[in-house]
Amino acid sequence: MNYEDRWLLPEGVDEILPESANNIELSRRKLIDLYRNWGYELVIPPMIEYTDSLLIGLGKDIDLLTFRLTDQLSGRMLGVRADITPQIARMDAHSFKREGVSRLCYSGHVLHTKPKTALATRSPIQVGVEIFGSSTLGSDIEVVSLLLESLQLLQMPELNIDLGHVAIYRAIVKACGISELDEAHFFELLQKKAVTEINSWVTANIEDPQHQQWLMALPNLAGGEEVFAKARRLFGGQFVEIEAALAELEQIAKVVKQRFSLVNLYFDLSEVRGYHYHTGIVFAAFAKGFGDAIARGGRYDDIGKVFGRARPAIGFTIDLTTVYQMMQLTDCSDIAVWAPYSEDPQQWQFVQRLRAEGRKVVTALDENDRPDSSCQDSIVFENNQYQVKTTR
Repeated sequence: MNYEDRWLLPEGVDEILPESANNIELSRRKLIDLYRNWGYELVIPPMIEYTDSLLIGLGKDIDLLTFRLTDQLSGRMLGVRADITPQIARMDAHSFKREGVSRLCYSGHVLHTKPKTALATRSPIQVGVEIFGSSTLGSDIEVVSLLLESLQLLQMPELNIDLGHVAIYRAIVKACGISELDEAHFFELLQKKAVTEINSWVTANIEDPQHQQWLMALPNLAGGEEVFAKARRLFGGQFVEIEAALAELEQIAKVVKQRFSLVNLYFDLSEVRGYHYHTGIVFAAFAKGFGDAIARGGRYDDIGKVFGRARPAIGFTIDLTTVYQMMQLTDCSDIAVWAPYSEDPQQWQFVQRLRAEGRKVVTALDENDRPDSSCQDSIVFENNQYQVKTTR
């Protein structure tokens, strides 16, 4: 490596400089305080764990995103976390062992072997919540509501949520008797919403006309609440699982719209994101002008089974690094007060009082020190007392 290249970071790995770091940290603290007010307890899992526990439960995608290294103490394989959710599940199963409902929240960096999208960072900051021990619709509604309140707190200009339910896809694939190998190919096409390719594949591989109709219609079961009636006409009440899933989505939509009148709800009944580990509703938040989701979540009741304690679970994760790029946040703490150089104990006491009140105060290091542009106020001694005066 040349001397000129020593400052370069690995591709897709970012440093966060003071202005951005301050705003991101302010947002993180506000979110964690919000979750505390809802009854969620903060946990801080480690950056690395044995891959035996870190890579169980969330499917092949997380496996491919995880960096691996050998533990010099035990010789066992370690992984640098690419997602925090399995760590929270492990903590619920072994560190708490509660019988009732657990509400947990977290924040921290994760590391990916490659970016999820072309412009994504490989070291995003995640903030999220998980509920363990409740399979009720109320827990689904609480988590979706808390995500929307999180986006409001971050002053996102629009609230756009996509909702789906993996039981719909599962019921159709099972009824059509698609083999595991064929299902993997159909699953890939459905993820891409490749309608023309889906129709060609179904025509070539599925004989039953009704099964063909169901599979071809799946990618078009998306839109507003009218898709519920469309789905009921299509499936004709033949699937108990689908009827239950539609009823759940309708009830969630009803309550969420009552609580958040400005939310834009979009329903995708063919949504298969996280299909291999999700067991119920799935949802994602999107921002105008940004193609990928800024937050994702869903129900994954089976994740704790791999740790010997299968408990109902639902939660979401916000990509705080991405959110920062688009949020409308003004950080008043960036406006600093300048304290000229002084050996007067009374000025020191005044500075400390301002800091205790939450003000940002920068003190001069010597007589020649001068304030920078962030110091828009200054401490002055007038009328026999110290005061803060605006200098902007």
